[in-house]
Amino acid sequence: MTPCKHLLNVLLLLAAVTVGQTAGGNYAAGSPDADGKYTIAAEGIRAQFIPYGASLTNLFINDTNAVERDIVLGYDNASYYSIDQSHPHLGGVPGRYANRIKNSSFEIDGIEYHVLPNEHNNNNTLHGGPRGWDWRNFTVVAHTTSSVTFSIVDPDGEQGFPGEVISYITYTVTPYQWHIKMVALATTKKTPIMLTSHVYWNLDAFQNPNNPTALNHTLHLPYSGQRIAVDGILIPNGTILANQPGSVNDFWTAPKQVGASFDDPEILGNCGTNCSGYDNCFLVNRAQEGPFDWRSKGPVATVLSEWSGIRIDIWSDQDAFQLYGCGGQNGKL
Repeated sequence: MTPCKHLLNVLLLLAAVTVGQTAGGNYAAGSPDADGKYTIAAEGIRAQFIPYGASLTNLFINDTNAVERDIVLGYDNASYYSIDQSHPHLGGVPGRYANRIKNSSFEIDGIEYHVLPNEHNNNNTLHGGPRGWDWRNFTVVAHTTSSVTFSIVDPDGEQGFPGEVISYITYTVTPYQWHIKMVALATTKKTPIMLTSHVYWNLDAFQNPNNPTALNHTLHLPYSGQRIAVDGILIPNGTILANQPGSVNDFWTAPKQVGASFDDPEILGNCGTNCSGYDNCFLVNRAQEGPFDWRSKGPVATVLSEWSGIRIDIWSDQDAFQLYGCGGQNGKL
């Protein structure tokens, strides 16, 4: 696997993302545009989505020179998402279980379930299997000028998972903020559920003539002094590791560029066997400070581009934060 060529991918569940500056417009609600996209907008932000995977395809804001930038990766035409068989989960909602399930099996109340494998020589299941949620079309159940809600009904036995699940994914924009709310209801049986937003960020919109990658973006994870250890194929092994000050995984003691440690020998294997980079689950340690309101306590992550001046602050109610440096991408996309 090669290091990240262009992108930074971060995963979250219930969150608010605060971004830089732009001017929103007026957009008709209810129908997609000619490219198959649903648009929502507010002051300083404009976003577009498609039913395939309930995916974010575009997020427009202005940089500090008032140039509008699309800071996420997505296809111009919505139809290509289902054509591209490399399927890098562009801006979608993987489900019903994001990330990896070891040996593609799990046990609930003494019953062992086997789900369909799709990664590492079929030794595990990634993002819900070969036909996970972001391979499917959601239903648009609501659309206003500032909000859109998608829904999916996942039947009992789909990909091997027990029980029916009904899920609603709501995206809303307010001035300079993008809000994500994900709800999933198991209606018939106990079942594992873990959802996320699989967005790839490039705050320079690939326009930086000196560096087209996201490795020059500065990242700060102020609550993440620990991470979850994994084996060679990125399956958690039950160990919690300290992100030692000054180490390749230290984004908590001070902000640093994503690619700052790529020359450090410690980076080899950090994202799996023979993989140099990041595909790591960082813990978000806030409980030691007592009761907190995640909406006001401060962002769990901040990403900044010095070139464009664009910054995103991410608030989340979750106890972990996944950082993916795109080690599985070769830059062609």
